[in-house]
Amino acid sequence: MKKILAVLLAVLTVAFSFAACSSKSDLDYVKGKGKLVIGITYFEPMDYIDDNGELTGFEVEFGKEVCARLGVEPEFQEISWEAKETELASKNIDCIWNGMTITPQRKEAMSISDPYMNNKQVIVCKAENAEAFAKAGGLDGKTVVAEKESAGEEAVADAAYADFFGKANYVAVDAMKTALMEVKAGTADAAVIDYVTGIGSLGAGSSYEDLAIVDKSFADEQYGIAFRKGSDITDEVDEIIEDLIEDGTLQKIAYKYGLGELLVLDD
Repeated sequence: MKKILAVLLAVLTVAFSFAACSSKSDLDYVKGKGKLVIGITYFEPMDYIDDNGELTGFEVEFGKEVCARLGVEPEFQEISWEAKETELASKNIDCIWNGMTITPQRKEAMSISDPYMNNKQVIVCKAENAEAFAKAGGLDGKTVVAEKESAGEEAVADAAYADFFGKANYVAVDAMKTALMEVKAGTADAAVIDYVTGIGSLGAGSSYEDLAIVDKSFADEQYGIAFRKGSDITDEVDEIIEDLIEDGTLQKIAYKYGLGELLVLDD
């Protein structure tokens, strides 16, 4: 009898421990580690390596401020954008914080913060082609690239923009920076990228000063931070972001990177 009671007690103890572990909040999990692992890809002006070999950018500084108020250290980890949801669900990362467009599908699969920045999709090409590519039919027969699984790829596939992309030759690439490199090298005629990326990557003195944004935009959208489905970190981060806006910290970071006018400051 004593043996049976001992076995039952052991089973109950294991079951209780498992239940306690299973019910542990995502916020407790992250605070227990003492760090928030942030999934990123490299693109200016959000997350990039500066001339001193240091990781910097709007999202980097934004993430550091939120983590400081959350009481954890940020750990930035490069991921494949195509595999971002898998990386998050498997706990290889704790959030996707990388200029991620909020979509209904992503809201179904993940817990996403309130929007913090406006964005849109734009065409980038050699400056001498910008006027021609701004017109419907201008890209017919041309090679167009965009990052796989990105909002740019969705814009190319969207029937609403068939007059622009329907007769183009579309090729998916692994990153927005790769898309820009293809256009610069002449292996692609145009890239569809985030407007935010265009702000940070083009212009005099940049590596892509011979490229230009076409005077035509697609798919107005907003950025959010993605956490695991049902995560209790999301509400906590939303409150911290409100504080960062109220004390002007977020605006200061955004204007430093030329993004101040794109911030979402109202609910």
